Amino acid sequence: MAENPLLKLRGYGQSIWLDFIQRGILVSGELQRLIDEDGLGGETSNPAIFDKAIAGSHDYDEAITALARQGKSALEIYETLAIEDVQRAADIFRPLFERTGGNDSN
Repeated sequence: MAENPLLKLRGYGQSIWLDFIQRGILVSGELQRLIDEDGLGGETSNPAIFDKAIAGSHDYDEAITALARQGKSALEIYETLAIEDVQRAADIFRPLFERTGGNDSN
C-alpha cells in the first residue's frame, strides 16, 4: 500500500488543515476519518466559508426551515448554523487537541 502523502507531510512537522466546513462531513464521520486516516490537524471557518457551505449543499435545508418557522431572522439562522457547526467540529477535534496539548503538529 502506498504511503499517505498527507501523513508523510505530518512526519515533517507540517500540520494539514481543512479550509472549509460543511455539516455533511461533520455528521457523516468524514471529518473524523480525515483526522484518523490522513492526519488532519485542524479546520478553518469564516463567513465566506459558511456562505459557500450553506448555499452549496442541502445539508442545512431542514435546519433553515425549522429556524425560519420559529421566526428567526436570516442573521439568527446564520449564527445558529455557524455556531452549531463550529461546536461540532471542535468536539470532533477535541481528542487531538487534548492528546497534543494544542500543538497539533506533534
